Amino acid sequence: MAITNEQRITNLLSMAQKAGRIVSGAFAVEQAIKKKQAVLVLLAGDAADESKKNFTTLADKFAIPYTYCLDRETLGGCLGKDFRAVAALTDAGFAKKICQLMEESL
Repeated sequence: MAITNEQRITNLLSMAQKAGRIVSGAFAVEQAIKKKQAVLVLLAGDAADESKKNFTTLADKFAIPYTYCLDRETLGGCLGKDFRAVAALTDAGFAKKICQLMEESL
């Protein structure tokens, strides 16, 4: 059985969570961006328009790349939470691999 890129992304995000290399939730992500700890911001595809606007503007202001991936339930699930609209990777290695998987999905 072949593993899809979405499964690879969720597995990688779960590993990042276990390694302490990802923060999730609006407040934690905002703090990570402002402290320049965030390397890549992940926004759930079904996040509220206001949340998308706020975090894309903030990421642009601090020159941090962002991408849309998964949905709130899946993003939260792989991080051991209920729902998450936004998360931020704080490790360049994890961020690079997520970006590669996202490009392969297109």
